[in-house]
Amino acid sequence: MTVNTSISNITCKPQKLVIFIPAFLSVVFITGFVLSALSLYTFWFRFKKWKTGMFIQFNLALSDIIIIPAAPFMIIYFSMSNNWPFGQLLCKLQASLLTIHMYGSVYFLTLVGVHRYITVACLTKNSIFKNKRFVKLICLAVWILLFIEALPFFFVLKISEVHNITKCVSVHQKEMSSMYFTWSMVMLIPGFIIPFGVSVACYSLLGSYIIKMDTNLSRGKAMKVKSMGMIAVSLVTFVVCCLPVQVSRIAGVIVKQLYPEQCQLLNNIENIYYTSLVFANVNCCLDPLLYWFSSRKFQEAFKSTLNLFRCHFKKQNPSFNTDIQLSSKTN
Repeated sequence: MTVNTSISNITCKPQKLVIFIPAFLSVVFITGFVLSALSLYTFWFRFKKWKTGMFIQFNLALSDIIIIPAAPFMIIYFSMSNNWPFGQLLCKLQASLLTIHMYGSVYFLTLVGVHRYITVACLTKNSIFKNKRFVKLICLAVWILLFIEALPFFFVLKISEVHNITKCVSVHQKEMSSMYFTWSMVMLIPGFIIPFGVSVACYSLLGSYIIKMDTNLSRGKAMKVKSMGMIAVSLVTFVVCCLPVQVSRIAGVIVKQLYPEQCQLLNNIENIYYTSLVFANVNCCLDPLLYWFSSRKFQEAFKSTLNLFRCHFKKQNPSFNTDIQLSSKTN
């Protein structure tokens, strides 16, 4: 792949990000951290025996919360108009954690869909997805794959100066553009297209089965509500959180690689990408809804966890509760 030498030397000047992006990202990360932490606590301390579906969901929650160590650096980076002040090592760490988080959500969401379809619609008592050892091995294989996918960032990723601004994983890094292009293209099929296709197929088949299900019995009604809720949350997560960031990233690296002189187009795509990156992290807030619809036991356990932390908060802050009571009496 070749480009005209005079054109390839063009370096577009990055635009400043709107304040909406770091502000909204802060809200998303805080909300996602609280919900994911409560979900992990519920899984770990409220259930003595885990079914295979719960084990997959626990790993999904882990992939959601793994981004939290990188969250403050991302927020500061975006707040400083993408000027990275933390050095090369932390840049590599942030990129690796973001990769594991994004693709971990895609893979484990796909596993949730496959597991739900096989266990509900296929009606096979000896399904391999009911074998705990098999499911644990599958989840372990996913984590190994995720770390392999993130590993290149520790070897090839660099920070660089672009118009006196230090960039970390930016489409404006001319010396990294070929690597970003290759990595994005390689990851597109196994990292999104295949998982998304499998999920749509499983949820379509599951939805067709659920619609035909006899709902005269209360168990049938409960199964229908849970499954339809899981289908809705999963598909919304894929369409809202996963699809825009994939499309905008591919568009950005293609324009940078093939049409580097199109600065205005590149800047517009970059703004879309960073906005979609914010929405990509909304999955931390949506995935707990998936656990909620998965079983009534999780709903009861999650409510119990909330009550536990509410009581603990009241004990640690008795004046807060008193102030609320006084204000209510005054009103």
